[in-house]
Amino acid sequence: MRWTVKLVGALAALHVAAVPLVAHAEPRADEQGEARRDLRAGNVRSLRDIERRVLPSKPGMQYLGPEYDPAAMAYRLKFIRDGRVVFVDVDARTGQVLGESR
Repeated sequence: MRWTVKLVGALAALHVAAVPLVAHAEPRADEQGEARRDLRAGNVRSLRDIERRVLPSKPGMQYLGPEYDPAAMAYRLKFIRDGRVVFVDVDARTGQVLGESR
């Protein structure tokens, strides 16, 4: 009986700990709408195209997801490696990496 209580508690703790990671991996709805409008207007590349260009250059890093800045027309791709978050800023028009923060 004791191991069941411990197991349930451990599973509940894992569930609570995992929720913030999932929430941050999804772009916000307003960012998605802006990105879609800019894509339809022919102003930016698709997120898939950007990811195809950038993800292979980050071996050993776990990709957490994108954010889109419509004012800058840039994507910020989030990665994690060894417990450190790395942001890669990419020009959404050209696909060129603008910078990386560590």
